Amino acid sequence: MSTNHPVVTRDRWLTDRQALLAREKELTRLGDQIARERRALPWVRIEKDYVFDGLAGPRTLADLFGGRSQLLVQHFMFPPEWAQGCPSCSFMADHTDAMNVHLAQRDVTLVAVSRAPLAQIERFRQRMGWQFDWVSSAANDFNRDFGVTFAPEERVRGQVHYNYRMQAFPQDEAPGVSVFYKDDTGAVCHTYSTYGRGVEVMMGTYRLLDLTPKGRDEGVHEGMAWVRHHDRYEGASSASSCCSAKR
Repeated sequence: MSTNHPVVTRDRWLTDRQALLAREKELTRLGDQIARERRALPWVRIEKDYVFDGLAGPRTLADLFGGRSQLLVQHFMFPPEWAQGCPSCSFMADHTDAMNVHLAQRDVTLVAVSRAPLAQIERFRQRMGWQFDWVSSAANDFNRDFGVTFAPEERVRGQVHYNYRMQAFPQDEAPGVSVFYKDDTGAVCHTYSTYGRGVEVMMGTYRLLDLTPKGRDEGVHEGMAWVRHHDRYEGASSASSCCSAKR
């Protein structure tokens, strides 16, 4: 037990807990309002013909919906020159298989997209034991168009356009989540994308850690450096994150 944390009576605890509950309810209501505003955003029709490499062969963006009208894309950081996918993106993906059966009940398909060749993706997916759909965008501009891959000359200039603003970024790849809608005619629209800490929507583990006394237990400059591929925690010898070192 921490020696400097207050320990009080149950009645005092309840008083403080009720005050915090009021704040939590404010946050919940604000979250609901922002979700309504998010759904009210205008859409952008997709005019470019993106073709992805998947296990069943070439697939268009419309094909990725899998017969549903809503598509979630995880922009998974895994360029061709890396031997394995980003640990932090893998942390996100560790939550996917359990969610997919429920997402399907709400007319949603979730697919991961990376620039690595399909064979490279498949080796890593098999190693990690994942079942979700994962396709390669190596032959198209999807990653560039949706702001998660940067040309070397952009980084040489010192700033890239990421998360809707110009900023310095330590890698050629970045994480993100994008959302698309397909209507009855087959037309596809882009409805939403989120980047930076917005991708925490996929990290259910963080939501539980936020309830605990130690919280995320991350140092000021550490961030997600503690995260490993789930088959690498035992005996891990060095800290790295998707935004600190190439693999």
